[in-house]
Amino acid sequence: MLYAVVDIETTGGHASANGITEVAINIHDGNQIVESYTTLINPIQPIPDYITALTGIDNAMLKDAPTFADVALQIYQLLNDKIFVAHNVNFDYSFLKHHLAAAGYDLQCRKLCTVRLSRKLIPGKSSYNLGKLCTALQIPIQNRHRAAGDADATSILFNMLLDNDLEGIIPEMLKKTSKEQVLPPHLDKASILRLPNQPGVYYFKDSKGKIIYVGKAKDLKKRVTSHFTGNTPNRQRQDFLRTIHHVDFVICGTELMALILEANEIKRLWPENNRAMKRYEHKYDLYVFEDQNGYLRLAVDKHKKNNNAIQSFNSLLEGYNFLTQLIDKYQLCAKLCYLQKTATKCYAHENGQCFGACSGIETVTVYNKKLNAALNDIQNQQPSFALVDEGRKEEEFSCLVVENGKFYGMGYFTDKNYLADGLALVKNDLSIYQSNSYILNLILSHAEQHPQKLYKL
Repeated sequence: MLYAVVDIETTGGHASANGITEVAINIHDGNQIVESYTTLINPIQPIPDYITALTGIDNAMLKDAPTFADVALQIYQLLNDKIFVAHNVNFDYSFLKHHLAAAGYDLQCRKLCTVRLSRKLIPGKSSYNLGKLCTALQIPIQNRHRAAGDADATSILFNMLLDNDLEGIIPEMLKKTSKEQVLPPHLDKASILRLPNQPGVYYFKDSKGKIIYVGKAKDLKKRVTSHFTGNTPNRQRQDFLRTIHHVDFVICGTELMALILEANEIKRLWPENNRAMKRYEHKYDLYVFEDQNGYLRLAVDKHKKNNNAIQSFNSLLEGYNFLTQLIDKYQLCAKLCYLQKTATKCYAHENGQCFGACSGIETVTVYNKKLNAALNDIQNQQPSFALVDEGRKEEEFSCLVVENGKFYGMGYFTDKNYLADGLALVKNDLSIYQSNSYILNLILSHAEQHPQKLYKL
């Protein structure tokens, strides 16, 4: 069995927009290095100053170096049919696979990560950064942050790991059924093994325990593992994988509950790697208030946190259309509802559709009675129901409650007859969550598709 111990230098952190400036490959037979290869490479793009400061490689050094296409065949032949070994292997592998593919070569190798191996076989070190680990293990590094120097140090480290592997961890990691080689370098496989095959929400955390991503899953183990398959070369993915140190989870009874919890957790935690549900929502609400003359007035305005809204809308136009229907049905005043901005009485008063509340002709008592009738109509149209479904375990069932057209909360019970005691008692044992149009639409759609789960309150 032959190993290719690899190190590369690059112009940046992700393969899709950066080039390789240096490659070093040591062919290792399990006992010693039997062949070595190293070359500078012209990336055909400028080298950033901070990369030059780190590696010492500048544009002048690479002016006459071969391009990657010039050496792609030789690199492919060295790597093909070998086990690809590197410190944080997915970084080096993603670059070489990407650039070899651009040159017409399909690299398919089993991989070993010396970061992951070192954590298993040489535990308890304060850092598994190559430089600090080599210092702790008294491994000499010549030309740190140059491909050949780092590849030679990684080769010595790999020898130590082979010698320390008394329990056959390396052969186990190389099995096709093992997922070790695809996991991020800092994530322990035990974190994946403890994930259940149940719906829920998972949390990726960095080295300090900060939550950096929240996701939902129908099957937690399957979904979390899917994040690490493939070798996508874009910067976002590579940076993301390097940051993951831990994964935690919460089991939910159903996928719908996982969706709702995910939406609330993203809004609460605002993780840096979540994007889909962090976009600003142009949300509008319908409000009622009493003016200085005693008239009740309706208005559609932007959503205000902690304000009691009568109805919510995804757009201003949707809100205006709803308000216009109320005005027509209950003969309300368009001016008092802020749909007309005139200095005098509203236009509708002239054609008899408004009875003059805007000019004091229609009394407060009469007008407010009509407006309260409109509010009661809105209230009566808002649904109140529970969705009863599977729980997290066999003897349990889940319950989601919508009250007056707004999602209230969700929880778990062991006795379905508990719902017969009324909404007030059920609500006491639910966890309360934020309601918004996204969550409400999820619940209403699910209720429509599964009427057998619906319990009207």
